[in-house]
Amino acid sequence: MNILFYRYNSICEPDIIAIMKRLGHTVTEITEEMRNKELGARGQMNLVSAALKKQESQIVFSINFFPVVSEVCNIFHIPYVCWIVDSPVMELYSHSIRNGWNRIFMFDYALYEEFHSENPKGIFYLPLGADYTRLDALIETITKEDEEKYSAEVSFIGSLYTEKCPYNRLKDESSWLKGYLDGVIEAQLKVYGYNFLEECITGQVLQEFKEKVPFYRFPEKANHNDKAVMAHLYLGNKVTEQERLRLLGRVSQEFKLDLYTASDFSPLPKANYRGLARTTTEMPKIFHLSKVNLNFTSKPIRTGIPLRLWDILGAGGFALTNYQSEIPEYFEVGKDLDVYASEEELIDKIKYYLEHEEERREIARNGYQKAKGQYSLELRVKQILQTV
Repeated sequence: MNILFYRYNSICEPDIIAIMKRLGHTVTEITEEMRNKELGARGQMNLVSAALKKQESQIVFSINFFPVVSEVCNIFHIPYVCWIVDSPVMELYSHSIRNGWNRIFMFDYALYEEFHSENPKGIFYLPLGADYTRLDALIETITKEDEEKYSAEVSFIGSLYTEKCPYNRLKDESSWLKGYLDGVIEAQLKVYGYNFLEECITGQVLQEFKEKVPFYRFPEKANHNDKAVMAHLYLGNKVTEQERLRLLGRVSQEFKLDLYTASDFSPLPKANYRGLARTTTEMPKIFHLSKVNLNFTSKPIRTGIPLRLWDILGAGGFALTNYQSEIPEYFEVGKDLDVYASEEELIDKIKYYLEHEEERREIARNGYQKAKGQYSLELRVKQILQTV
C-alpha cells in the first residue's frame, strides 16, 4: 500500500513510519510543516493536493487531526487516517471531523465518547504503544559510561507546564471568579481518576472568564464548545502545572530527583537539573537505568494512558504513575506498574520501592513483557490498517 504521511514533527511519527515500512508499505512524507509552522491552511491544502495528484496513494495518515487534510481527502475520496495522541486537540471541534472519508483513532476513551457521535462510522478507540524493535536495540547498546551518566534513584522527564498555562493570564486576585476557580483547581488536585472540571463551569463563570482572559477562538465551521475549552485548555493545564510543581517539589525534598525539562525549573531548587533528554537516544536509557520513573498525566487526558507511560514500560523501566481509569484495563497494578492517588501515597511508594529492589525489578520486567507482548506499537499500527 502507498501511504502519504503528513508530518508536523510529532515524536510519534518516526516510529510509526518505520513500522509501516517494516510491514511492507511504501511511505511518502510531506515534511514542510516540520520546518515552517506558519504554513497555514492554504499551504497544507496545496501540499496534500499536489502529492495526491503526483502519486497514487491508498491512504493519507497523520498524527493528530488536520481539518484541511481531511477536506482534501474527502474531495479525492481517499481515507484520511489519523491517530490522536494528545489532549486537548482543538482541531477535533472542527466540522471536518464529520467527513465520511475520515478514520480517526483516539487514545483516550473519554475523548472517544465525546466525539464519537460526530462521526460514528469514522471514529475509533485505540490506545498507544511503544516500538520495541527500536527500543530493544537501543537498550542493548547501554555502556558503563551510560550507567554512570543516566542511573538515578528517581527521575522525571517532561514539561512542568509553566509555559503551557494560559490560565495564568487571569490576574484579578480579588475577584470572586479567581477565588472560585482556584478552589476548583485545588479540589481537582486531590482527586485522581475522575475529571470534574467541566461540570464546575456555569454559564456565569464562563462568561466572566472570557471577559478577563484572552480566550481561544474557534474557526467559523466548528462546534463552539467553550466549556470544554475552558475546562481542558485553561483549568486542566493549570491543574497539571500545579500538580507537577508541588509533587516534584516534595519528591526533591525527600529523595534525590533527576529532572529533565525545557521548562523553567527555578521553583524546584532541590531537584538535580539534568538539562534536556534526547527523545530517541537518551530518554529510553534514562527510563531503563532509573530506579523509579515518575509519570504525571496531563489533566486534559481524562481516562487514557499517556504516551510517556508506554515509553517507560517500553524501555523496561519501573513506572510509578498517577491513577487513570484505563490503566487497570491493560495492566495489573502492583504487578506491572504501580500507581498513587495522593501526595503521601506517592512519597510512601517511592520510599518502599527504593528499599525493595527485587520487587521493583520484577514489576519493571512484568510491565515490559506485557506491553511488548500484547500492546506493542506494531500491533497497534496493524490494527489501524486492518480497520481502515
